[in-house]
Amino acid sequence: MTEDEAIGWMDSRFDAGAMAKVHRFVAMVLDESSRQNLVSRTSLETIWTRHIVDSAQLLALAPVSDGSWLDIGTGAGFPGMVVGLLRSHRTILSEPRRLRASFLSECIARLGVENTICLRNQAVEELNEPVAIISARAVAPVEKLLHAAAGCSTIGTRWLLPRGRSAVGELQELRNSWAGVFHVKQSVTDESAGILVLDQVVRR
Repeated sequence: MTEDEAIGWMDSRFDAGAMAKVHRFVAMVLDESSRQNLVSRTSLETIWTRHIVDSAQLLALAPVSDGSWLDIGTGAGFPGMVVGLLRSHRTILSEPRRLRASFLSECIARLGVENTICLRNQAVEELNEPVAIISARAVAPVEKLLHAAAGCSTIGTRWLLPRGRSAVGELQELRNSWAGVFHVKQSVTDESAGILVLDQVVRR
């Protein structure tokens, strides 16, 4: 997928108002990247493919509900900020690092989305806010995430975890200690990458 194809993919799925905010957010990330290392320098050249579409594709895997969405370790805003800009329901960003959190807070204010996107400058272990959906992108091993977010997950929570090429192997390991309805969805940006989709997660 080229950058033009990535933008076209987004334009075909999301309305003009939401896309305008995403374009502004991309500009903010590129600008802030001159001051702090938000994402790898090389990935900035393919930000729409590597980060925007890679984040936005999770919306198609989310249950149809008005429940809250928690993104763990949002960092530069992926996937949580992108998801929050594209949905009308509450999105919570958990980001404990001060500089990253400061950047996200500024983005939320400048984009005028304080009513739908909430920033928590805390580790997810400190949160106790049950949510409908939890996402996390390259933050920690899956088992560690499941333990860390215990205060935010219920039997009805859906987990959406982009895991790259390790998805299938991680899913097999997960089944040794956890029960539930699990499967891997292929990423639209990389045919060799997968997204873990977990439902009804309980410890064995």
